Amino acid sequence: MHFRPLHDRVLVRRIEAEEKTAGGIIIPDTAKEKPMEGEVVAVGPGARDDAGKLVELAVTAGDRILFGKWSGTEVRIDGEDLLIMKESDILGIIETTAELKKAA
Repeated sequence: MHFRPLHDRVLVRRIEAEEKTAGGIIIPDTAKEKPMEGEVVAVGPGARDDAGKLVELAVTAGDRILFGKWSGTEVRIDGEDLLIMKESDILGIIETTAELKKAA
């Protein structure tokens, strides 16, 4: 199945956090917090402004992002747990040092 978000919505796959602390302590599943980092899987075409003009989204598929702890709606697509959220729920895009060097 292929899913395409509408308007300014984004489909996100959570990136799981480490299961051990820096000191080597294993964190049980019941004590883990849901990760607030994810990878954009698909994006909608954008929202319309007051004049009716289409405003494209700032994120694209493949971007690593940070989002709010309670953001989005959890869905299961093709057996995979994903989130659908509005672009406004995204706090920012995580850029690696290699990406920053390319931009400079």
